[in-house]
Amino acid sequence: MPDPLVLLPGMMCDARLFAPQIIDLSRDHAVMVAPITQGERIEEIASSLLDVLPAKFALAGLSMGGIVAMELLRRAPERITRLALMDTNPLAETPQTAAAYEPLIIGARAGRLDEVLRGFMKPEYLAPGPQRLAVLNQVIEMGRDLGPEVMVRQVRALQRRRDQQPTLRRCKVPTLILCGAHDTLTPLKRHAFMADLIPYARLEVIEEAGHLPTLEAPEATSAALRVWLKQPFVLQ
Repeated sequence: MPDPLVLLPGMMCDARLFAPQIIDLSRDHAVMVAPITQGERIEEIASSLLDVLPAKFALAGLSMGGIVAMELLRRAPERITRLALMDTNPLAETPQTAAAYEPLIIGARAGRLDEVLRGFMKPEYLAPGPQRLAVLNQVIEMGRDLGPEVMVRQVRALQRRRDQQPTLRRCKVPTLILCGAHDTLTPLKRHAFMADLIPYARLEVIEEAGHLPTLEAPEATSAALRVWLKQPFVLQ
């Protein structure tokens, strides 16, 4: 049987973010979703996950899940057999962009979580079309269920994250870089940059999706992941 597949959801999201992929890929892969809700640093989140994840696994992360995935690769490259980074960002925050997160913390602590959730996941981050509102509402529902304390921890972790460019340059496993064409939060040029950093990485653009292709274009996203899961290893 292939190595198990570990999925890491984005900020204020849970397994529902990957529901279509879980249904599809679990037909012939062991699939698990690991939470990224514990710890106020990306390093803490990654360390806690390594204690419970399989000895070896394929790893796919979306948005903040991709950021945690890169930290797992940095810490335990020998355990990760293939890597998929979706709609994410390898760069650290600048002091200015880190400070811009503070209103999210203030709002969450003040009891305005719904308002905060709608503010950080804007409609223009997703592809236009009738599915946009439904996807946004799913994000709000997931975030509401996770609650304000998780919001505060995840924002703190994002503010303090490290630059992972050196980690990506050292990556030696089959890698998929996937991006929705309409993603204005982590745009295509950032993903092309990531793909250039990683030897033998494959860049896949989902034309009918934005920042959340797993929900916006589930069939195309699952198909891209299936190709990646079958991609042969390259001898170094």
